[in-house]
Amino acid sequence: MNAAQCRMARAALQLGVRELAESAKVATSTITRLERGEELKPRTVEAIQAALEAAGVEFIPENGGGAGVRLINTPPLK
Repeated sequence: MNAAQCRMARAALQLGVRELAESAKVATSTITRLERGEELKPRTVEAIQAALEAAGVEFIPENGGGAGVRLINTPPLK
C-alpha cells in the first residue's frame, strides 16, 4: 500500500484520519506521515492496510495502469 492508495481508501470509505488511526491502533500522526509519503515500519503499514481491508477496501497492485483501490461487498460501516 502506498500513500495515494491510503488516501483513496479513506476517501472511498469516508473515514477520517482519527477513525482509521483508531481502527489500526496507531497514532493519527502515523496516518498523516504515511499519506505524506514518509517511510514507516512495514508492520505499521500492514496494520493500517489490514484495517482498511477489514472496512471493505481491496488494494489493486500496479499492473501497468497504476496501483489503486476498490470497494468490496461488505456490511455498511457503523
